[in-house]
Amino acid sequence: MTRDRRLTPFSGRIALAALRGEIAAEAFTEGEAAAIATPLADLLTQPGGARDRQLLLGDAVTVIDRRDGHAFVQAEKDGYCGWLAEAALGPPITPSHWVAARASHLYIAPKVQAPDIAALPFGARLTVTATSGSFAQVTGGFVPLAHLRAMGDRPTDPVGVAESFLGAPYLWGGNSAAGLDCSGLVQSAFLACGLPCPGDSDLQQSVGQPLPNSAPHRRGDLIFWKGHVALVSDPQTLIHANGHSMTVTYEPITACIQRIESQGGGPVTARRRPAG
Repeated sequence: MTRDRRLTPFSGRIALAALRGEIAAEAFTEGEAAAIATPLADLLTQPGGARDRQLLLGDAVTVIDRRDGHAFVQAEKDGYCGWLAEAALGPPITPSHWVAARASHLYIAPKVQAPDIAALPFGARLTVTATSGSFAQVTGGFVPLAHLRAMGDRPTDPVGVAESFLGAPYLWGGNSAAGLDCSGLVQSAFLACGLPCPGDSDLQQSVGQPLPNSAPHRRGDLIFWKGHVALVSDPQTLIHANGHSMTVTYEPITACIQRIESQGGGPVTARRRPAG
């Protein structure tokens, strides 16, 4: 059986102990718990290689191998595996809140005039240790309380979350408002609502149930092409991050299907309706 490298916790040298007896590895490990300690971390195909996806501040990972200043990890949120810069790792955390604004900032002091330290992406996970006026104190600084929600406080409409990214630039493998791709938009929207969702569009075809071609679209449905995915906003309209406009944008469903096929992207390959 050929394993999907994206979901296989095996660096090519060291594998998680759970794979013992299933693959040939030089060594096996129980792994080391860690968390992403930078606002964004590129998850790479190999040390110094191409970006597959991005992980966000506070995302939990299991470290499996280390080489050339990089660590091979598996992300807890979706099982995705890859290499990232060791400098992006920190100790595991118990997050209390997440960034629910499209983007936020970490400030040096709890006031709007204070210098900012870093930009924080939507979905970043933080541990609030205290509050000061309208700011929350977290590791390294202060974040506006208005931008945070408690970990259990989740929206219920993935499309509404996706719509908050309208106008954000397209970025292959991106997972934040600074740049995201089609599957990054879908995953960000679903995870924000507490719904499991893989990281890439081909994997996302496991979400929900097949939708017959004759069934009318409704808000929240997923439409797939080879290498692309979009969310249905209303029965005539979809929202997607796409390389045509290089943004997150609305597009009429019928026109989008015709455009993609005329540009050589092929026909719709699947339609899925998430549970609920």
